Amino acid sequence: MADLLTFENLTNLLMLCFLQAVLGFDNLLYISIESKRAPVAQQKNVRFWGIIIAVALRVVLLFAMVRLIEAMSVPFFTFDMPGVLEGGVNFATIVFILGGIFIIYTAVKEIAHMLTIENLEHGVHQKKGKSAVQVVVLIVMMNLIFSFDSVLSALAITDVFPVLAFAIILSGIAMLVLADGVTRFLERNRMYEVLGLFILLIVGVVLLGEAGPAAAHAMHDDALQIKVFGKDLLPMSKTTFYFAVIVLVLVEIIQSGYSRKLSAERRARSASAPQ
Repeated sequence: MADLLTFENLTNLLMLCFLQAVLGFDNLLYISIESKRAPVAQQKNVRFWGIIIAVALRVVLLFAMVRLIEAMSVPFFTFDMPGVLEGGVNFATIVFILGGIFIIYTAVKEIAHMLTIENLEHGVHQKKGKSAVQVVVLIVMMNLIFSFDSVLSALAITDVFPVLAFAIILSGIAMLVLADGVTRFLERNRMYEVLGLFILLIVGVVLLGEAGPAAAHAMHDDALQIKVFGKDLLPMSKTTFYFAVIVLVLVEIIQSGYSRKLSAERRARSASAPQ
């Protein structure tokens, strides 16, 4: 135990907690949006058990990756179509591609639903829902996909399993504390739910980009970089992603304030107009 309480491990723990907090934003957003598909009376329990099970499985995933990182990083297939599709495919590549496609599909489907509902106040209740078990399974599955990137990043900081596991548990506790608050905020401010869906759409694109260099980075071989029509499939940098998110949020805040101002002016003109 004393060997764990070193300055290096404590520093790494702080760095890992910060990393989990930054990378956990999109995960928390997905949990808040997806949990609303469950029956209203069970939504809080869905978020709770979804996060608890996901964190437990994330620790198991971490344990497996610490021991199998080399086996999972070895490409099991290589595309060899010069000028069309080139590069290596490993376990991480598949996870990022499937996760990115699923998140993009979910975001597009929800945005399309919002454009077709007739009653905005009851649109969520008119939409075909899912059982609590189905939503928990989806939350757990997507949590693991989101966590894959963060676990790989965490392993680059330290390979001390207790430190990694403790950071994951702390991030799970933080999600438990924040999940209900984020969901209530989205319920009170429906326009931010649309913003959240577009952020999820960007997250899906980011995950697809992560698939490109997954095998190349793992094996330190640039020849395994996935190329589509001769162009490298590269991930969006985290700086660019969060800059895009900040811009979207600012645009939404400014637009909402401007819309309220215009509505107030119209009401004032209507009230002062001669009858």
